[in-house]
Amino acid sequence: MPTEILIRNADTILTMDDARRELNGADILLRDGAIAALGAGLTTPGEVIDATGCLVTPGLVNTHHHLYQTLTRAVPGGQDALLFGWLQTLYPIWARFGPEEMRVSVLIGLAELALSGCSLSSDHLYLFPNGARLDDTIDAAAQIGLRFHATRGAMSIGQSDGGLPPDSLVEAEAAILDDCIRLIDRYHDPRPGAMLRIGIAPCSPFSVSRELMRDAAILARDKGVMLHTHLAENDEDIAYSLEKFGCRPGQYAEDLGWTGDDVWHAHCVKLDGSEIDLFARSGTGVAHCPCSNCRLGSGIAPVRAMRDAGVKVGLGVDGSASNDAGNIVAEARQAMLLQRVRNGADAMSAREALFIATRGGAQVLGRDDCGQLTAGMRADLAIWDMRGIEAAGTWDRAALLLAGPMQVRDLLVDGRAVVRDGRVVTFDLDHAIRRQNQLAAALAGG
Repeated sequence: MPTEILIRNADTILTMDDARRELNGADILLRDGAIAALGAGLTTPGEVIDATGCLVTPGLVNTHHHLYQTLTRAVPGGQDALLFGWLQTLYPIWARFGPEEMRVSVLIGLAELALSGCSLSSDHLYLFPNGARLDDTIDAAAQIGLRFHATRGAMSIGQSDGGLPPDSLVEAEAAILDDCIRLIDRYHDPRPGAMLRIGIAPCSPFSVSRELMRDAAILARDKGVMLHTHLAENDEDIAYSLEKFGCRPGQYAEDLGWTGDDVWHAHCVKLDGSEIDLFARSGTGVAHCPCSNCRLGSGIAPVRAMRDAGVKVGLGVDGSASNDAGNIVAEARQAMLLQRVRNGADAMSAREALFIATRGGAQVLGRDDCGQLTAGMRADLAIWDMRGIEAAGTWDRAALLLAGPMQVRDLLVDGRAVVRDGRVVTFDLDHAIRRQNQLAAALAGG
C-alpha cells in the first residue's frame, strides 16, 4: 500500500513553480515521499494534516554552512573582527575539536535550520582535528532527517608556508584527494530524490594551493560531483588574490576549472561586472550569505545585478561563529532588505527573496527534484501558521518575509515529519542542547 499524507485546506500554497502559482484554500497530496497532486477537495485514506490558517511553501534550502561552528558562537575576541582576524582568533579553538564536537554541532545546527523551515542543507567542513571525519557529520544529518549535501573541505597551506591556518589544521594534498574518493564512493547518491550527496570543497584560495584547486576540479568531474569554495568575500580577499595570483578571484576560478553548472561559490560580495557575466555565461552558482557578510563587515553582495544577469543565486546562513544564528527564513528577509538598502525599495520583493531561498537554492545545488511544490517533486514542504501575532493584520500571507513567523509549525522532508507543532520530532533535541553547552564550556575553559 502506498503511504499517503494529505495537507488539507491551506490558506495559501506558494508553489514556486514555473508559473509562480499561488493556490488559496487548496490541498496537497503526498504519496511515497513525493507530491502526487495539488488542488481543492483532495482525499486520502492516509494521514491528514490540517493547514487551516497556514501558508505552505517548499522547504527552504541552505547552500552554505559550517555546522561545526555552532559550538563557537559569540566568541570574545572574534565578535568585532574582520574575516582574516576572525579566522586567526578561532582556528586555535577549532583545533581542539574531535568527533563528538563535530557530531553534536551538526545535530544542533541542522535542528535550528529545520525549525526555520529548511529541508535541504549543504555543509562545508574543511578541518578534521583529532580524528574527526566527514562521516561524523553525515551520521548526525541522517539522525535528523534533513536532505544533506556534505562537502569535503580542506586546508593545505599553513602559517609556515604563508597561509592563515595553523599548521596543525592543514593536511597533505594527496591524503585530501584520497579521502574525497573514499567519501564519494561510500556515500554519494546521484539519483533523483537522494537524501545525501557529497561535494569537493577546498576551503579557499588562501588556504590551499593552485594545484589542489585544479586537481579537485578534475576529480569532481571524473566522479560526477559538485565543487564548492569561498570566493571574493571581502576586500582582503581581493587584495590577496591580486598580490598572490596576479588576477581577480573570478579569473583565478576560471583558470583552474572552477566555473560551470557543477560549481557554486560562497559569498561573492566583491564580484565585479565581468565576473558576474562570467558566472552567468558558465552557469556558476552563488551562495549569498547576507547576515554573515554584515557581521564581518564584508559588504553587500550585488545580488540584484547577479539575478538580472542570470546568475543562479541561493542563500546560506554561513557558520554560526560568523552569523551567529542559523535561521534561513531570517536570512531570506535580510537578503531582501539589503538589496533594498543598496538599490531602492523596489529592488527585491518578498516573493523573489523567498524564491531565492527555495527554488533558487535547489538550482544552485543541482537539484531539479525539489525546491517547488508541483506534482512529481519530492515532498519537502514547510507549513507556517499565520494565525499568530507575527502575521496579525497582514493583508498578504504569501509575503511571509514582511509579516510572518520565523519558525515553522511543521516541516516534512521526503514526506516524513521532522518538525511537528514547532518541535523537532526525530531526535532528543533537549539532550543535544545540554551536551552542546557542556562541550562549549569545555572549549571556553581551554
